[in-house]
Amino acid sequence: MDTLHSMRVFVRVIDTGSFTAAALALDLSTAQVSRLVSDLEQQLEARLLNRTTRRLALTEVGERYLQRCRQILAEVEEASAEARGAHLKPSGRLRVHTMTGLGLQHLTTLVARYSELYPEVVIELTLSQRTPDLLEDGQDVIITFARELPDSQMVAQVLGPMYSVICAAPSYLAKHGVPQDPADLQQHRYLRLLDPLYHDNWVLNGDDGEFDVLPAESLQVNVAESLAKAAQAGMGFCLLPSFVACPFLREGSLLRVLPEYRLRARNIYAIYPSRRFLDAKIKTWVDFLKAELPPLLALDEAILDDSTHWATC
Repeated sequence: MDTLHSMRVFVRVIDTGSFTAAALALDLSTAQVSRLVSDLEQQLEARLLNRTTRRLALTEVGERYLQRCRQILAEVEEASAEARGAHLKPSGRLRVHTMTGLGLQHLTTLVARYSELYPEVVIELTLSQRTPDLLEDGQDVIITFARELPDSQMVAQVLGPMYSVICAAPSYLAKHGVPQDPADLQQHRYLRLLDPLYHDNWVLNGDDGEFDVLPAESLQVNVAESLAKAAQAGMGFCLLPSFVACPFLREGSLLRVLPEYRLRARNIYAIYPSRRFLDAKIKTWVDFLKAELPPLLALDEAILDDSTHWATC
C-alpha cells in the first residue's frame, strides 16, 4: 500500500466533499477512492470518516489525522520541489577538498569570488595532502593532481597543468654554488616532499632530454609550504609545485635553479560523482574553476619563466 498516495486521496475526499468528486479530480473511479480510504483506515486501525448516503463527516481521529496529513504532504512537496530545483539554482552546502598548496595559493581566493556570485551556497573547503575517497568522505568535488587517473565511474574535468621546479635560497647558492647541469645536483642537499607521486629520485625534463637525479637527502616534509620555508632558511634544494614556488620567487627569498628543467607535468583535475542530474552548485563550481583557474596558472607560468627569478653564476 502506498501510504502517501492514500493520504493524498483522503485529503482530496475531504476537500471536495465526496468520493465521487475526489475520483473525478484524481482521474480514478469512485470505487478506487473508496477502497483507498478504507485500506488507510484498516492500516491505521481507526475510523477516519463517518459515511452516510448524503454526506461525509470526519471523526475526531480523522480531524487530527487530516491536519497531520496536510503537514506531511506539504513537507514532501517542499522537499520534492527543492530536489527538482537543485539542478537549476545553486544552493546548500558544497564540500570541496584540495591539496594544501593549491588551496592556500589559489582555491581560497576563488572560493571567495564564487561566493559573491552564488551567496546561497555554503562552501566547506578542506585542505590536506591526502586525497580522500569522494563518496566515503562525503565530498562533492575533489581537486587533485595526477599524470593519469585510474578508470572509475567518476567524472574528471581537466583544469590545467602544474609543474614542479627546482628552487634554493640565495644564501645557500652563495655558499655552495649554482649548479650548471642536473649532474651537479648530486653534490647538494635535497629537501624532499613526501608525495606518493614523487619518487626518491628526480626525473627532470629539458630541451636536451630527460635526466634522473638522486641528490643527498637532508629533510623530508609532507607540506610544500614547509619545504619552501626550509629551503628559504638555506637548508638545500627542493622541488616545489609552481603555485607554491611563485610567491617565494616573486619576493626573491628563493631562486629558480636550472630553469631549463622541470619535473614532468601533472594535470589538475576536478572530480565529482556524475553528470546525470548534476546539482547546480557542483556544476557552477566546476564551470567557475574551468574559467578562473587557468589564468592564475598562466600567471604562475609567467613568473617561472621570468629570468629575474633565476639563479645565475
